[in-house]
Amino acid sequence: MSSILTGVGVAVLIGTMGNAQVAPDAPEKKYDIDTCVNVFDRSRAEPTAVGYQYWFVGREFVDGRTLKMSVVAPRSATHAPHSHAEDEFFFVLEGTAEFFLDGRTRQGGPYTSFYCPSNTKHGIRNVGGTELKYLVIKKYQGPLPTPAPAVLPPAN
Repeated sequence: MSSILTGVGVAVLIGTMGNAQVAPDAPEKKYDIDTCVNVFDRSRAEPTAVGYQYWFVGREFVDGRTLKMSVVAPRSATHAPHSHAEDEFFFVLEGTAEFFLDGRTRQGGPYTSFYCPSNTKHGIRNVGGTELKYLVIKKYQGPLPTPAPAVLPPAN
């Protein structure tokens, strides 16, 4: 049941993220069923110090908008409370989270959301005895990073 709800939630979130704004000199992106569906693949997850993260939607896909799943080991946090220019949403899928916002905390379990306004000190950590899995929804501000130029081997 949880995986069905997760899949439906991801599909709804991706479908409601709006139309992309493409810079005039950027190559046209192709959005179709093949590029707009991302099924979780553990082999493509990125390890972190306390678990892993999986990008369902990276910031280069749609105008800086992202959808990421973070998985955190029991009694751990990916980082200390912090703030940044972008606002952010968290949605707990599994486990018990402690949310921090402006000096106050509250706990929440599965199907609990947490909104972090821009420039507000916030954080999330796993206070339970099992893995914490949550989605992070964010739109990065400013231009996307320029990809590094390809380094070609010397010609023989």
